[in-house]
Amino acid sequence: MSTEIRKVDRRGFIGSASAAALFAPSLLRAQEQSSVRRNVSSFLTHQWQDHFDKIGKGILLSDTNTMVLQHWTADGEMRIYPTSVPLSDDLTKRGYTEVVDKRVAPGWGPTPAMRIRNPEWPAYIQGGDPLNPLGSHAIYLSWQYYRIHGTQDTRKIGRKSSNGCIGLYNEHIAEVFSRTPVGTQVKLL
Repeated sequence: MSTEIRKVDRRGFIGSASAAALFAPSLLRAQEQSSVRRNVSSFLTHQWQDHFDKIGKGILLSDTNTMVLQHWTADGEMRIYPTSVPLSDDLTKRGYTEVVDKRVAPGWGPTPAMRIRNPEWPAYIQGGDPLNPLGSHAIYLSWQYYRIHGTQDTRKIGRKSSNGCIGLYNEHIAEVFSRTPVGTQVKLL
């Protein structure tokens, strides 16, 4: 087996560099025109002032497109959490609501619409049960059946996977829960 060492003279190097330079702009244009989104950060953050007049007791802003929850406390501190969101637009409620209740180890029962879609589901699951889809904590909204809650199934976070609620990792919902009083303003985008 022979190994051939190829010598590149000055003229050959300049010629290949010139050819590369000629094609580089078209490659750059192709990347710019490509519909592929470069995922530097999938979190699109919002300013609370664009959605509310005052911070009040705090704000929870859930962006169902980028699957992120932004939480501002009354003193203006903001934290960001990845979420799961509803499976489809018809399950997604958008608009303004507020926190009306909070529960640790909440029990869960499917809504009437869920029972129609999934009649095999149990009528009720106790809080703390590993099959309970509400996880360790739930924040109840003024909209009937809608919650911001934890999940036992961490594969759901960052996906369209819920029947209408916003899901967080259990450790994240515990943090949000502890910093969110009843009366906190909420908006789902």
